[in-house]
Formats: sequence, structure tokens, C-alpha cells
Amino acid sequence: MREKLREILQELHLQGMIDCLDKQLDRAEKEAIPAVECLYHLALEERRVRQEKSLANRLKQARMPWDWTLESFPFTQQPGVNKIQIKTLAGLDFVRRAENLVFIGPPGTGKSGLACSLLRQACFNGYRCRFYDAQALLDELYASLADRSTPPAAQTLE
Repeated sequence: MREKLREILQELHLQGMIDCLDKQLDRAEKEAIPAVECLYHLALEERRVRQEKSLANRLKQARMPWDWTLESFPFTQQPGVNKIQIKTLAGLDFVRRAENLVFIGPPGTGKSGLACSLLRQACFNGYRCRFYDAQALLDELYASLADRSTPPAAQTLE
């Protein structure tokens, strides 16, 4: 019966359940765990696996150039950066309000590192994000205008 169940789970692409199926069924048999509890644990594992895959995909699609986090950002080396203000921004209220955030300053002051840190935080909070260097974005938009492949939203920049 386990093989038939495994085949169905495979067909439904429930990899999290497949991975812990034998362990949960063995535990249920040994400890006389009710079927509903066993199913609950299988569903929890499936949810965990899907959340991990989803996060990994969001991080990959974000195309961040560095793996900065707010914990790894060198605030002590950047005295011009207000740590409290950045920690407040990490709450992502500006995203929920659909407000833009722009870091301005001379080279080497941590703008890109902070952007990556906040972007990573947003990914961990379920947002789909994309890192763009301003020059690379403009280059991409101009190239798409030249070959007439501009997406409709970008045509307003003309």
C-alpha cells in the first residue's frame, strides 16, 4: 500500500510528503498515532518543503550581486548610515505602502549593500523582487527601445 501511496504522491508532485512518508508511517504504527495527526505532519512537511523552494526561487530571481544581510552589513564601517533608520526600513512598511526607496551617496558608502540586504529581507517575507543597478536598467531599457521589444510599461520612458 505504501508504494501505491508513494506513486500517487509522486504523480501529484508532493515531494515533501514523499520524503518523510516512511518515517511518519513507521512512527504512526509504533506509537498508534491517529491517521489525522499523521496526515497533519505529512502536510506540514510538504508546506515546509514548498516554502523553502519558493524562497530559493525568489532569491534566485532577485539576482542580487552579493549575499548581504542586515546582520552582515558593516554599520561600524559606514558611520553615515543610520542603523535605526535601516532597521525600520527592514520592517518593509514602505513596500506595503507601495513607496519607492532610493539610496543616494558617493561610491563605497554601502548603498548597494543596503539595497541587497533589504531586498533579501523582502524575499524572506514572501515578496518577489529584482535587483537592478540603475545603469544596467537604463541600458536594458534603451536596448529594448532600439530593437522595439520594449514592454508596454517601459514605453512611458520614451
